[in-house]
Amino acid sequence: MKTGIFLLHENFHQNQSNAILKELDMAVYAESLGFEEVWLAEHHFNSFSIIPNPTLAMAYLSAKTSKMRLGSAAFLAPFYHDVRLAEEIATLDVLSGGRINAGFAKGGFALDMEYFEKSPDELRAQMYESVEHIKNLLHSDKTLQPQRVQEKVPFFIATFSTHETIEYAAKYGYGLMFSQGASLEECKSASELYHSISGVFPEAIVMRIFNVAKTNKEAKEAAIPATDYFIKCMQAVKAKKEQPAFTQENYEALLAQRYEFFHAKKFIDAGIIGTADECVEQIQKLKNAIPNLHLILKTASLDLDTSRAMLKEFSEDIKPLIV
Repeated sequence: MKTGIFLLHENFHQNQSNAILKELDMAVYAESLGFEEVWLAEHHFNSFSIIPNPTLAMAYLSAKTSKMRLGSAAFLAPFYHDVRLAEEIATLDVLSGGRINAGFAKGGFALDMEYFEKSPDELRAQMYESVEHIKNLLHSDKTLQPQRVQEKVPFFIATFSTHETIEYAAKYGYGLMFSQGASLEECKSASELYHSISGVFPEAIVMRIFNVAKTNKEAKEAAIPATDYFIKCMQAVKAKKEQPAFTQENYEALLAQRYEFFHAKKFIDAGIIGTADECVEQIQKLKNAIPNLHLILKTASLDLDTSRAMLKEFSEDIKPLIV
């Protein structure tokens, strides 16, 4: 099992610079704790999750880290020029000394469609076409400069357990990326479908909300606000509405309408949340069910110091007990 962290550059405290730079610093800290990977989201027109260009953040981390692999979770392939993105991936591979993982997704939020002038009905097909073109440019076309460092840059495809996407990834030998809300059963089923097609199990990137505390109740109560606001803001972007700033007053209003809109329940239910012993049990169940597991933690906290403390506890008290 490989372990990593997932960065969304969440702006809980209305300070965009801190939201970006402090989370990048947390990746450097995670490497010092032994985490092997960091994965960076791509979100546009979002004042809460401020990460429109993961390649820039990956370039920054190329200089700040030396061991951990740097992954995109994910490049929204239809919104790029294929040649330009292939060049950026190759350049990142050089800057990092061959530590790049390239994850791809189709995207689909309303503002993305409007500003990038795309049709939602065409995104999946465009993603497939772009990924194949980028793969050929990176691995077969000597015209592209610079050339990659790795013999083969690992590719991963984001899926919500869509059979078509899983079949596509299996056909070409790409890994799978599962969101924070994908259940154990969904991840296992997708991995088994992939195996039935290709004869091998995929490298499986499994994102998970993470909060560890002295009691299960304390961990869940701490995880819910951060998860609520992530979901709420993603819905706002999807609906072309302004993202709500986090305040206690706003959050109390949000709680009152939870059962009307609270789709974050899947995130919490699937998460690694509880005491250290409970987290060990939850991770062990994942590891036993999903071959080639990459467990990627998204700390569910409003405070970066708390997030760092939880990563340290994972490294020292949880990971050593996973067999």
